[in-house]
Amino acid sequence: VQLQAFGGGLVQAGGSLRLSCAASAGTASNYFMAWFRQAPGKEREFVAGISRSGTTTSYADSVKGRSTISRDTTKNTVYLQMNSLKPEDTAVYYCAASTRLYPSGTEWFFENWGQGTLVTVSS
Repeated sequence: VQLQAFGGGLVQAGGSLRLSCAASAGTASNYFMAWFRQAPGKEREFVAGISRSGTTTSYADSVKGRSTISRDTTKNTVYLQMNSLKPEDTAVYYCAASTRLYPSGTEWFFENWGQGTLVTVSS
């Protein structure tokens, strides 16, 4: 599956952004989808994940309560709505797809990656 992430940008602290990840036509529903991020000088980390059916979601503690992951199977797109953004949310955000049913946040379980979209939160 090919993934394309977009929707990043510059936003002030406290603001919101919605990231989108478009998958190859007709394929997204076959994968567990997730968002990861990598801040400058740091390791890539799991942000949020959503099951194939969309009924199960998981979040990193750092974004829990501020972010919502969702998917639209008709559009083969996964979204990450981020609210109350903080400067520490600044990172390149990647979407990823896994053939495992529940890969959790384990990076190496994800076989397909998008190119990343930069989110910058100013203080």
